Amino acid sequence: MSHAPDVPGAGSDAPNLDFAGTTPYEDYVQADVLTHLQQLRSDDPGEMVFLVTTQVMELWFTVIVHEWETASRALREDRIPLAMDALKRSADELVALNASWRPLGRLTPGQFNAYRGALGEGSGFQSAMYRRMEFLLGDKSASMLVPHRGAPRVHAELEKALQEPSLYDEVLRLLARRGLPVPRSVLDRDPARRHEPSPEVEEVWAAIYADPDRYAELVRLGEALTDVGELMWRWRNDHLVATRRAMGSKTGTGGSAGVAWLEKRATKSVFPELWTARSNV
Repeated sequence: MSHAPDVPGAGSDAPNLDFAGTTPYEDYVQADVLTHLQQLRSDDPGEMVFLVTTQVMELWFTVIVHEWETASRALREDRIPLAMDALKRSADELVALNASWRPLGRLTPGQFNAYRGALGEGSGFQSAMYRRMEFLLGDKSASMLVPHRGAPRVHAELEKALQEPSLYDEVLRLLARRGLPVPRSVLDRDPARRHEPSPEVEEVWAAIYADPDRYAELVRLGEALTDVGELMWRWRNDHLVATRRAMGSKTGTGGSAGVAWLEKRATKSVFPELWTARSNV
């Protein structure tokens, strides 16, 4: 017979505090695993903030990839409401992801330098889950698989994501099935190649937005995608600003061009024709 804990005010509405093993919460959330993943490599107290924030970002990448893969499958099956639900959830998740920059956004060069050496050649562009996000948005590049050759499972997952149609590919295929004139050159292109802006696709989006009564559902889809594109632009720009504050124009960790690399990335629009079409409506 187990001894019930002496809890002030315990009664029929008191929570159960006596478990034979780990708590059901722990079994589900794996909190003990998550809170012991931090292996600090310096004595600087700021490293803990940097490491945990980066790990939180990786968790958000994971759930956003899940949402966009869900949306892609739903679009392939012509289930727009299901796709919309996933896209709307991902927008909220992108807001939370972007807020992750706040603990890092005001680092001075001295504060960052205190533990920068602990990163060695580590760099955010090596994140496999973030790369899967980029691939789902249509920003494909086979060369980005190279850093992961030493991790067979991760490399295989990225190779699969590279070869599969992106979220935007599935959107354009849906538009074609709805009778809109998406060119065959866009529909039949190698899905492992980066999506390049198409004047014909821009015209399709302009036609959709110009006739919202006829294309109400597609306008809503376009706006959900635009929310995602805007939040990704904000993510890239927040990353750029945080890096500028922490290290100026120095070479980035992992040998990247640092700020110059991020500036180039920040100029790229996600779902480009959705933005340029607005000038023609």
